[in-house]
Amino acid sequence: DTEGIGALVADVHNVLINGGIYGYPSTRDHPDGKLRLLYESAPMAMIMEQAGGAGSTGYGRILDVLPPQPKKKRRNDENEIDNDDENGKSFEEEAGKGIHVRVPTFLGSVENVFELDQFHKYYGGDDE
Repeated sequence: DTEGIGALVADVHNVLINGGIYGYPSTRDHPDGKLRLLYESAPMAMIMEQAGGAGSTGYGRILDVLPPQPKKKRRNDENEIDNDDENGKSFEEEAGKGIHVRVPTFLGSVENVFELDQFHKYYGGDDE
């Protein structure tokens, strides 16, 4: 059965009760996936691991993913604080993005998630 309910918690509950795997992969339009690490992927991965299963991005454990850290403020040549990085993003923009980082998410049994990770390692090269 590949049909899901369309709600993360309900679908993960279904996987816990009936088995299978939950997947919300990355796409060309959303290469980082759509589920947020802090609010969706990591909590469900924690529950899944505590129940004896696994959570993966397709390339490794979800719980091993660290959100990007903002760069430290630095002083420029005139000894003024420089808030922009080399890409023109301010310190505040970088700090705000960290907790909203998105990741591809796969949740299920250790065996199913391991097999999916192996699939990604073999077929998951850049297709650009």
